[in-house]
Amino acid sequence: MTDSLLSMILLAPIVAVVLLLFIPPTAKKSIKLIAAMATGISLLMTIYVYINYDNNLGGMQFMQSIPWISDLGVAYTVGVDGISLPMLFLTNIIGFAAVFSSWNINERPKEFFILLLILLTGVMGTFIAGDLFIFLLCYELVVIPIYIMVIIWGSTKRVSKEYAGMKLTIYLLIGSAFMLVGIVALYLQAFPAGMRTFSIAALSQAHLLGTLSQSFQIIVFLLLLIGFGTLLSMFPFHTWSPDGYAGAPTAVSMIHAGVLKKIGGYGLIRLGLLVLPAGAKFWAPIIIVLALGNVIYAAYVAIVQKDLKYVIGYSSVSHMGYVLLGFAALNTISLTGAIANMVAHGIMSALFFAMIGYVYEKTHKRSIDKLRGLAHQMPRIAVGFMLAGMSSVGLPGLIGFMPEYTIFLGLFKVYPFLAIIAVSGIVFTAIYILRVLQKILFGPRNYGFDAIPDAKGPEMVPLFVLGSVLILFGIFPQLLLGMINGTIAPLQSFLQALNNEPSLLVVWGGIW
Repeated sequence: MTDSLLSMILLAPIVAVVLLLFIPPTAKKSIKLIAAMATGISLLMTIYVYINYDNNLGGMQFMQSIPWISDLGVAYTVGVDGISLPMLFLTNIIGFAAVFSSWNINERPKEFFILLLILLTGVMGTFIAGDLFIFLLCYELVVIPIYIMVIIWGSTKRVSKEYAGMKLTIYLLIGSAFMLVGIVALYLQAFPAGMRTFSIAALSQAHLLGTLSQSFQIIVFLLLLIGFGTLLSMFPFHTWSPDGYAGAPTAVSMIHAGVLKKIGGYGLIRLGLLVLPAGAKFWAPIIIVLALGNVIYAAYVAIVQKDLKYVIGYSSVSHMGYVLLGFAALNTISLTGAIANMVAHGIMSALFFAMIGYVYEKTHKRSIDKLRGLAHQMPRIAVGFMLAGMSSVGLPGLIGFMPEYTIFLGLFKVYPFLAIIAVSGIVFTAIYILRVLQKILFGPRNYGFDAIPDAKGPEMVPLFVLGSVLILFGIFPQLLLGMINGTIAPLQSFLQALNNEPSLLVVWGGIW
């Protein structure tokens, strides 16, 4: 039973998609209930896996492997460890909340929820896949539903939804092209013909066999860095991200910011660092410089934005810089913080976009200058904004504090001067977050909004679910950090050996 749990989690949304095919488009309530039940079932099973995962044992658990294309070394393999399980939990908690954030969608709801469930299945699959072929299939499954959902149900304000959808899709496809070339090269080089495999576990041992030369790792890691870095909105490949948020419907914005970007960070760790460690070591200093561009530049741009979605969009780009910093520091402390920060940012950004979506649905306004005093008419929505905002600035007791602290702690051990520069990003974050909260929530009452109701019923689910996780992991950070550390801590000797390798300049001179 436990061997098939992950497959059941993955199949629940697909079963719901099949059921929805037989539901008439006019049965809008039934359509929404089926989507809610499917995501709820996946979430409950994920919570069961999360609770029963053995942190002391660590490593891959709840594994299932079924041979598929034996001639190519492809197998349906799924499993979770302290890196992937938090990502799976993040996907399902946001997916469940996204269904209720879309509860008032009445334009072609059948097609909307079918695409939403397919999207969630693809994202889940990338996190639990133990086979690179399955990983690629699930990743490609993600791209098309997003494009369709943006151009049909998206909003047109600063940019048209068609422009946003096309730009988002083109960037993701370009990134996936680089990633595909790197993965194919890795598959062909890691093992001789007749022994080739797409197993991620086997590929992570290939560098010990001497089949992956240092120069090969450096080149292939660069391909993966461009692919996953684009998805992660790494500077300067970030410009698609804020436009994508602005044009997307609320549910897609939540999933896009909450979990889609995290595939990039997850891929860099799972494939980049663990499979190509010499490449990770070589490019780490460059990644840190680019990450500072994320942290400082994107936060500065967020300060001058007038559109709420663009503020949170650039905020998301800035926070992904912290993830890159944690990755590039290459020690157990920083990596633990980077993974935890992906979860923390996913929860708070999804909550932000859920609240923005509700306000836009009721007022048809996203301009900060045209929204003020909303706390008078929408106190519950104001609570959601405050929770997400205070977590974003790293308030102790909320989910955002410990991951950022851990990243800076790990980074300071390796690059103390750059860590001090990176900390300045927190100041910029406080400026634009406090500015937004002050302008839209407080101040004189806007009597033009008196007829607008506060969130109630299904509209309260995203606030309750995401807000509860945000507080729970803030008060008890060990629930998250302990699981991650169970997988990262055994890598300490591996990372120490990696950090004893020559620096970028020495390696660069020897190779090029």
